[in-house]
Amino acid sequence: MTKETPNESLKNPATHAKPQGDPQEWGKKPPKGGEHDLLKGPRLRRQELWTTIKIFREFIRGFRSLHFIGPCVTVFGSARFAEDHKYYKLAQETGAALARAGYAVMTGGGPGIMEAANRGARQERGLSLGCNIELPMEQHPNPYLDRFVDFNYFFVRKVMLVKYSKAFIVMPGGYGTMDEIFETAVLIQTKKIERFPIIVMGEEFWDHMREFINNALIANETIDAVDMDIFQWTDDPEEAVAMIAQFGTKGDAL
Repeated sequence: MTKETPNESLKNPATHAKPQGDPQEWGKKPPKGGEHDLLKGPRLRRQELWTTIKIFREFIRGFRSLHFIGPCVTVFGSARFAEDHKYYKLAQETGAALARAGYAVMTGGGPGIMEAANRGARQERGLSLGCNIELPMEQHPNPYLDRFVDFNYFFVRKVMLVKYSKAFIVMPGGYGTMDEIFETAVLIQTKKIERFPIIVMGEEFWDHMREFINNALIANETIDAVDMDIFQWTDDPEEAVAMIAQFGTKGDAL
């Protein structure tokens, strides 16, 4: 296995770009306004127009940045797991397995699970991507990224992740991780997108959530039992890659 080197130039410049943007600025606090002002209620029409233009520009920037990344899998999970944690190691092994299978690996670009997955991709010479959302708290990019894109609006970032990802792999995490997993599940349930692999890893961590879905949601018929089929469960990185491969080659319509 090749030892990874943080932010080292890769041998194939055609498929690996240098990190975009100043690392000191990446993860900076968002400017005043943005999503907060958009959602607080009616404003002057010229303000709404200007916000719409900014959102449009962010979409275009995302399209241009991610259009040529090739087959990609997004890995979600907590930023709080240290390097010696079992879930960090699982994410690193999964990132490596995805890279060996030819997938680019996209994360939020931060520490913890995100760093681990990017690190695994880098050690196998795969394309390692960060798709960051600007938040009030400072954060810094992990050192295993080939490229990253900053977003100010959560909903724009979510569109990009679904549009350009072949699958989602969900590692143990908090509210942000659950937000991504359930919003995508709703899109599948309501047939807004075609079947999209959502692979849940770290089964012991998610046991209580699975029990809640079965014993509360399904038991009270707020969802159908078949809706649980949206999720696939494994703790084996190679099996996760095989699950993704069952959905065909990159380019299939979502």
